[in-house]
Amino acid sequence: MPEKSPPITESTAATLELLGARVADRRKALHLSATVAAEAAGLSRVTLHRIEKGEPSVSMGAWSNVIGALGMHLQLQEEAARQAQADRSGWWPVRIALSDYPQLKALAWQVQGTDYLTPVEAFDIYERNARHMDTSSLTQQEQALWHALQQAFGKRAEHV
Repeated sequence: MPEKSPPITESTAATLELLGARVADRRKALHLSATVAAEAAGLSRVTLHRIEKGEPSVSMGAWSNVIGALGMHLQLQEEAARQAQADRSGWWPVRIALSDYPQLKALAWQVQGTDYLTPVEAFDIYERNARHMDTSSLTQQEQALWHALQQAFGKRAEHV
């Protein structure tokens, strides 16, 4: 009789849910039904559903089959490498998604018909509207973007 699995941590549960959601997003982006994706991975639709929900009882082999069938790749990193990669001080994306930066989106109310800005456009909007910015509600990601843009373009609003 197999031993009972040890309880998982909250962090592990959250990671599995995140991975499952990414698998589901990829499947949907490929316009594949759950049945087709499960068959391609050699498992049942129920097992695929459990993977997409992040259930911890699903075997690594099943996860690996689904990930491969969807053209994805699973990569393990040591914690130090992951943290080094996460440290992006002074970095910003080539296209800044307004949906990722709530304050920028609120400040860019006059921008119609686009979901993305260039770094220069984002900086100009922040700079022009800094007095309207609610700095206490800036996410850590948005603070990092704002400070990186300030460093890159050499200006600093008095209100931030």
